Amino acid sequence: MEKITSFTINHIRLQPGIYVSRRDKVGAETVTTFDLRMTSPNEEPVMNTAEVHTIEHLGATFLRNHPDYKDRTIYFGPMGCRTGFYLLLAGDYASRDIVPLMRQMFEFIRDYRGEVPGASPMDCGNYLDMNLPMANYLAKRYLEQVIYGIGEDRLVYPQ
Repeated sequence: MEKITSFTINHIRLQPGIYVSRRDKVGAETVTTFDLRMTSPNEEPVMNTAEVHTIEHLGATFLRNHPDYKDRTIYFGPMGCRTGFYLLLAGDYASRDIVPLMRQMFEFIRDYRGEVPGASPMDCGNYLDMNLPMANYLAKRYLEQVIYGIGEDRLVYPQ
């Protein structure tokens, strides 16, 4: 079998950032998949499922309600390795194009207080596995260490 593209990225050199993982054609439309890498693979502890789950609920809620991106958002969810998230948007984008959107989204997650949207037995299959304080902390950390002042080295995959 062929190795899939995401397994060809050098995870030893990969640092937290916002990367274009791939672009796919679906009919006449381009779908851009972003790798929102929040922790350094194989160097730092991975995120626990409770905070990943909370970020997923808050990020999806933010994106699906965003005035400009709600109709362009195809998917937002965690990577199986728990080092980040994938965001799929309809359209042909570069990493730099979504930095303002990611700043807004992670500020929303950082500042969110109250009941996590969709965290009820009626709405979610694992509604008790949430950790809002840790999700707030990880969003703050990502903003401060990556998004604010992001450079090209955190927008293009390492060789």
